[in-house]
Amino acid sequence: MAGHSQFKNIMHRKGAKDAKRAKLFTKLAREITVAAKLGLPDPAYNARLRAAIADGKAESVPRENIERAIKKASGADQENYEEARYEGKGPGNVSLIVEALTNNRNRTASELRTAFDKHGGSLGTTGSVAYNFQRVGHIHYKPDAGNEDKVMEAAINAGADDVQSGEGGHDIYCAPDSLNAVQKAVEAVLGEAETSRLEWKPTMMVNLTAEKAEVLLDLLNVLDDNDDVQRVIGNYEISDEVMAHLNV
Repeated sequence: MAGHSQFKNIMHRKGAKDAKRAKLFTKLAREITVAAKLGLPDPAYNARLRAAIADGKAESVPRENIERAIKKASGADQENYEEARYEGKGPGNVSLIVEALTNNRNRTASELRTAFDKHGGSLGTTGSVAYNFQRVGHIHYKPDAGNEDKVMEAAINAGADDVQSGEGGHDIYCAPDSLNAVQKAVEAVLGEAETSRLEWKPTMMVNLTAEKAEVLLDLLNVLDDNDDVQRVIGNYEISDEVMAHLNV
């Protein structure tokens, strides 16, 4: 997503990727374990596990870590993590959806509420901002997967609804129920996708001033640091001029 990937790109430029690698590996491993526990431990028959493994590989998680996380799903001592979705408003009236894996909903909600409150936002109820997003299947390829025409043709033939290509690569969108079928058809032409998952796609974007952008990035950084938070999706845009002003 624009907001999600834009924040990640900014934080990577700041060097946060290396500083947070251990925490990131833990989050990715947790998602792999939960995915394997909820379905079959074989990614060929478990779309969520396949996506989780792809995310891990994209972040250079070692193979042994991935295999250990899958095996952990069958262990009797495995902590009982459950999925939770939180929604709220950030600075500049930005809509944010926070996806978490938690073993204590009350703790997670309290920590997120504090983070929102301290950064000029507010944590809302389920559905309070989801109307600003569309639930879609999202398949992402790096730029070297092919030129725009090749990717477009593969996506159309696979039954996708939309394709957006740019410097960051190719994003293919489809109906949620069609994700697995579209992914298989596209990969037959383009090879393995970098990521494939159900996603929240903003239906409208909010352009931020430098002041609001700075506060929002601080909030996103705090949310990203939370052990329970897996992903944060927002409907914000930060222009190159604003990013230059913020020195990021």
